[in-house]
Amino acid sequence: MTTESADAHRSARVPPPSAVPRPAAMVRPPRGPGRETLPPPRPGRGVRQRTVAPLMAADALATAATTLLVLGTGTAPTALGLLLVGLLLLHSHAGLYRPGPAPSTLNGLPTLLGRSAVCWCAAAAVLAAVRPGQALPPALLVGAVAVQTALVCGGRAAVHRARRAAARRRPRATLIVGTDPAARQLAAVLHTHPEYGMRPVGVVTPPSLPPAGSDAPPGASGPPLPRIGSAQDITRAVIQHTVRDVVFTLPPYGDPHTTALLRRFIAQGSAVWLAGAAAAREGRTPHADTDHLRGFACRPLETAPPRHGGVSKRLLDLTLAASGLVVTAPVLLGCALAVRLAVGPGVLFRQERIGRGGRSFTLLKFRTWQPCDEHEAATRWSLADECRMSRAGRLLRRTSLDELPQLWNVLRGEMSLVGPRPERPCFVEEFLRTCPEYGARHRMPAGMTGLAQVHGLRGDTSVEDRVRFDNLYIDSWSLRQDLLILLRTVASVVRLEGR
Repeated sequence: MTTESADAHRSARVPPPSAVPRPAAMVRPPRGPGRETLPPPRPGRGVRQRTVAPLMAADALATAATTLLVLGTGTAPTALGLLLVGLLLLHSHAGLYRPGPAPSTLNGLPTLLGRSAVCWCAAAAVLAAVRPGQALPPALLVGAVAVQTALVCGGRAAVHRARRAAARRRPRATLIVGTDPAARQLAAVLHTHPEYGMRPVGVVTPPSLPPAGSDAPPGASGPPLPRIGSAQDITRAVIQHTVRDVVFTLPPYGDPHTTALLRRFIAQGSAVWLAGAAAAREGRTPHADTDHLRGFACRPLETAPPRHGGVSKRLLDLTLAASGLVVTAPVLLGCALAVRLAVGPGVLFRQERIGRGGRSFTLLKFRTWQPCDEHEAATRWSLADECRMSRAGRLLRRTSLDELPQLWNVLRGEMSLVGPRPERPCFVEEFLRTCPEYGARHRMPAGMTGLAQVHGLRGDTSVEDRVRFDNLYIDSWSLRQDLLILLRTVASVVRLEGR
């Protein structure tokens, strides 16, 4: 189905076996979460999670009070419930439960007024159809909309005022991603205006950008901030300061290094904000409703963690892997017999690979060649020109039948049917140094096949292309996509597109 090794960029070859340390001296990724894995996300860490409930409560109380005031105490609970549900849905669709760092009730007044008018007009129409004798006159309808809007604005203003007071008392630790002078100017603004609820603790500069001076810009106030560059320093800062917010002053998808930083912070559970030039949408100037941080345009970035399948993906793996082992049992026996006759004892080939979270596991394959020693097996990059491979081994690799024992890895939960292909520890170490987004592949269990493989990225091809496809698959995961990849994999096997 896929190659025996991951892809490598042609301009950055993996060192020859002689240059790679012997397994005894090789630095292995730790068993458990990888060195550069941030702490697991904690629920409710972003500002939005803490303000949604109070805002919804304020809207609900305002709606109930208006309904009782206009329709009286005899109001049917069903009518009140429908009016409340409709208002909450309209407010959610308008983004009124996703406030910025400095929300203002007056800025949302036109939206609140429009939503209230829609809900009450719909309620009046239903009431007139069901109970014609209780139809609301136009004057009362206008009064209901006005009272509803006033109460909603008053409740939201109280929530925002309480939030600003809490933010002054306990601002959240914040990292700023960018370069001078914009990053340090923004840090000075956040330090002198604690009502935004952010306390800068460091400035992160992506490795792809040239380092800038650490001096504060003229007129800036506040303590000097450390400049954070390496992944280890970022992890240390997140743990030490309990970082809850990250502000990007440059486009988060501008280059692979910045994108890798964004993925790390999203995985960690931080609320991500775009400020300054990064707040512009698609190269245009910020919208009129864009929030600001003391003159710096600011808007939240949707950072819902990508769905990685969970129960549904695991059920698909268990069902298809178990069925596959039963259906292909005769094929497995035939392959085992062919390997035994061709290469002698040792039908299965066991090799350490790196899977989800940087954890190592033992991958199973049918043996298609006989390495000289364990060092060659661990560091040999490509077998395309291997003269020691038997005719049976070449056939197994050409048809991808040598991968079938990995169905047992899938049953054990060490792999998935679809996901990023796992690689050997020595190559993982190399790719982590040369490709900034390579570590993000370990967010999902390794797979027997993947999006990169069905797009022809097998053998000696680009590691950057492979990583890009793998991360795209993880970010856009769906059960439908898994099924399509499996169908395309079967088609490629039938066409003998194996390496």
